Amino acid sequence: MNTRNTGLPVAALRAAGIAATAVLVAGFLVVSSPPAGAEPVAAAQAAQPVTELLAGTPAADAAAAPAAAEDLVGDITFSVPSGTFQGEVAVTLSSTVSGAQIRYTTNGQPPTAQSSLYSGSALRFTRTTQLRAQAFVGQTATGAPGTAMYAAQNVTTAHDLPVVLIDSYGAGRPDREYFDATTMIFEPTGGGTTSLAAAPTLSTRAGFRLRGNSSATFEKTPFRVEFWDNENDDADYPVLGMPADSDWVLRGPFPDKALIREALVYDLGREMGLPAPRYAFAEFYLNTDAAPVGASDYMGVYMFMETIKNSKDRLDLKQLDSDDVTLPKIQGGYIWKFEWMAAEEPTLPCTGPAATCWNYLEVADPSPLQPQQRDWLRGHLQEFNDVLHSSNFADPTTGYRKYIDVDSFIDLMIVNELSREMDAYVRSSHFYKDRDSKIFAGPLWDFDLSFGVGGFFANDQVSGWQHQQTRQPSANDWFAQLLRDPAFVNQARSRWQTLRRGLLSDAALQTRINALATPLTNAAQRNFQRWPNLTAPTVSFFRTPTSPTWQGQVQVMRDWMLRRAAWLDSTAGWGGSVTTPPPTTPPPTTPPPTTPPPAAGCTATYAVTSQWTGGFQGEVRVTAGPSAISNWTVTWTFAGGQSVAQAWNATVTSQGSAVTARNVAYNGALGAGASTAFGFLGSSSGTPSTPALTCTAS
Repeated sequence: MNTRNTGLPVAALRAAGIAATAVLVAGFLVVSSPPAGAEPVAAAQAAQPVTELLAGTPAADAAAAPAAAEDLVGDITFSVPSGTFQGEVAVTLSSTVSGAQIRYTTNGQPPTAQSSLYSGSALRFTRTTQLRAQAFVGQTATGAPGTAMYAAQNVTTAHDLPVVLIDSYGAGRPDREYFDATTMIFEPTGGGTTSLAAAPTLSTRAGFRLRGNSSATFEKTPFRVEFWDNENDDADYPVLGMPADSDWVLRGPFPDKALIREALVYDLGREMGLPAPRYAFAEFYLNTDAAPVGASDYMGVYMFMETIKNSKDRLDLKQLDSDDVTLPKIQGGYIWKFEWMAAEEPTLPCTGPAATCWNYLEVADPSPLQPQQRDWLRGHLQEFNDVLHSSNFADPTTGYRKYIDVDSFIDLMIVNELSREMDAYVRSSHFYKDRDSKIFAGPLWDFDLSFGVGGFFANDQVSGWQHQQTRQPSANDWFAQLLRDPAFVNQARSRWQTLRRGLLSDAALQTRINALATPLTNAAQRNFQRWPNLTAPTVSFFRTPTSPTWQGQVQVMRDWMLRRAAWLDSTAGWGGSVTTPPPTTPPPTTPPPTTPPPAAGCTATYAVTSQWTGGFQGEVRVTAGPSAISNWTVTWTFAGGQSVAQAWNATVTSQGSAVTARNVAYNGALGAGASTAFGFLGSSSGTPSTPALTCTAS
């Protein structure tokens, strides 16, 4: 069984808009010869169509049992494929091995020559059971063993998201050690819904355990899941449109009452070029007792996610083998992360003054890490760290740019600052290095305490820099050192302003939020019936919005994000002009005639970003003229039947059809050529028109 601390996927677009969540639960049960919950059934009784014993599963659905579990059945034929049932299920066994007897277990252990001998009569199960069988010729195991899993359930709910079921065979919940469990995934069909009574599209043996630091204390618990074959080795299966793998994570948004904060960051990061995990939303059932799966086992909306992992379909780096201990192979690939106050071995020490040293650096891959590999990576990072703290750190040839991919560091900084994730830069902050490459920032991981959720280190405030929120002792000061270089700051400002004209524009961000939220509408209602915390001011240790509806929580997130982006647009953030390199020719010997500075001014553009019957959403972008401005005012006159109902990032007043919008405190100051935007919801009796705008500034 592979129990490495592996992780999430790299840059690749997720395949679908809705996702599944899964958790593997179960401890190894005590071996006992008689099958638990099973007893022989008369052959005549067993001859009835066994698919009728599967709750709500017609014969056609049972015949469509997933191919994903075919490698589990080996040389054993199970009359009923893995799936769920109500009441009881009767199963007969046969083998493709000529002249063999079949021995079986129902306690999770592989059969031996001393296990129960199958008599030929059907086995009947009334509780969740893992049926494992092996053909024997004499006392010798012959052919491939087989496993089928049958989950007792008593749930009638129809779901329009995928459904993940983990059942631990009554063994309870795990802590940090993997438990044995059955994992099944059910996907909506052409009718748009699915249920626990449907045929699963994936049914497999698996192990699962608790994961996370602060999130491990949540009632809505996160889990690590490993798919297993019959030998407890990794088994790679595709899940919900994601490439086949054995390692997955189930994360249930909990302080994030909008449910989509982390998904939004991963989607944005991938499109910016940063590696980030693929995911799918799903509704999750976790059964840890001996009773059938019931409504009380519903855990709500989860994200079924890839882990950060060095593999072909995730972070595809050179694989370091245990004997790769000399140049050039020892140079990569590596994955490491900063885990403030939570790093686990193997960790890398830093040498030098405390003020210039990193802390809590944990190596995630390779595992195991050979001593020579550990020494090489520590030495390479020490060299980079020393250069970063030197007087010539910004030299374009010998300085920090020799060691890092600057674009990826800037994009990570933009993601961290836009989201203000509470642990940005210091925890779950990943980096990687391939052979013959520089150090790259990423993959992205753990962004649930973001966009106004958290309340620690001022991360719920729309103004201010997250990278300036210090912790003692610090995890690292890499970004603080990079920001000493005006060229780095200029490059970050330019990248931000480019993204704000496209991927990170207000309109694009709102469209993306709508696309993520819409498929969750029904599932969100069930989630907050299970976890009624919408109006709670704190969830676990963290401050959270208190809007009484899920839709309101999404709007709070939306408003906070737009205000945060506007602050980053200001001169206090990444607003203002982008400086250009100095001219290559010397300046004239006689000074040019002086001209008075241009008068302050601004322009404004108007766009309808979405509309519906009786209403619309608008966006106005304000751009400073050739000189900086301190305040701006935009006015326009609506055509008949249009009015502003609600606005953000501006103070908007109306008198009849005349509208006046003034900046708020954080977005009035704009450098020459810089821009900001405000938005509003309007009402309209027909198709909204585009008015002419007037912009004045001081």
